Amino acid sequence: MDFQLTDDQRALRTGMRELLERRFPRTRLRAVVDGDAERGDGGAARGDGGAARGGGLDRALWRELGAAGLFALRVPESAGGVGLGLPEVVLAFEEAGRALLPGPLVATELAAGLSGSLAAGAARGETVVTALDEGGAPVEHLASADVVLALGPTAVEVIPAEEAARSAAPMRSVDPATPLHRTTPSRTRLDQAGQADRPGQAHQADRTVQADRTDQAGPGRSGLAARLRREAALLTAAQQLGSASRTVELAVDHAKHRTQFGRPIGAFQAVQHLCAQMLVRAESARSVVYAAAVTEDPGDIAAAKLLADEAAVHNARDCLQVHGGMGFTWEADVHLHLKRAWVRAGQWQSAAEGEEELAAGLVSTVETCL
Repeated sequence: MDFQLTDDQRALRTGMRELLERRFPRTRLRAVVDGDAERGDGGAARGDGGAARGGGLDRALWRELGAAGLFALRVPESAGGVGLGLPEVVLAFEEAGRALLPGPLVATELAAGLSGSLAAGAARGETVVTALDEGGAPVEHLASADVVLALGPTAVEVIPAEEAARSAAPMRSVDPATPLHRTTPSRTRLDQAGQADRPGQAHQADRTVQADRTDQAGPGRSGLAARLRREAALLTAAQQLGSASRTVELAVDHAKHRTQFGRPIGAFQAVQHLCAQMLVRAESARSVVYAAAVTEDPGDIAAAKLLADEAAVHNARDCLQVHGGMGFTWEADVHLHLKRAWVRAGQWQSAAEGEEELAAGLVSTVETCL
């Protein structure tokens, strides 16, 4: 069995990295974080006509990502997509995490796999989609979104962002590039009634969406909403993996060039141990994330999210330690990785939820053996 990436997969990863280095370099990231980034479409995103401040979305970049195929990687070629699979999406999202690319990437990619005009707009990067989970997690980039995917226990509903914003309140986000809103999730109409809306309310029933991709979930794990949550957890884990890998690079580079007592600090054993531990975390997470992308097993995805969250958070902390007092300054990028890792760790599948998923799988395996 060959676990190496194919030439096409390596080319995809390289192309994504080059695109982000060209269109979202460090200067652009710092502009978003510092709150003085101008909109990439001349200032007319969603009708507010001003600068994109406080994590505002660059619509021009979003459309370019759509044109490059980021959101259509799993869309069939017959529907205008790239026709690849989940492993390729994981590779692309790993690069997005490495660059700390802001925006509701996961929700927009998920929407591209649904049916109707929503999918077409999301795949092209013309429609920005965020998500509202019944679990009550904060909604990211609500002010920049066009529509919201509301995930109920089993069904998924499309809600205009303006409608969702009426019952939402902005909340303080630890990550300056990820604005958050707190809203009270409501069950979708199909989950409430178990069927489509009553006659005369067909326009409401049209808001409940279906998927183009077949649900491969096992018993007790079926349903469009459940599948989307699993995929969202995996893609979030991929972004965490990218961040964890990037902080390894930042720590090693700083250890090579920062001198103390006439020697690079990388020559000191304590610093070497920190960097080695960071590398082990990142590579361990990589193995599990890549495996989960192939198997799509709920237990594998839970393990991937757990390990990737741990790698992203702890690697950012150790990277900050390697940087010393300089790492605590606003000018350093280390704190941005730590803050984004904290936010992602609470999205889609928390540590407690992942542990419950793994425990349920172990219990099921033991019962089967008995």
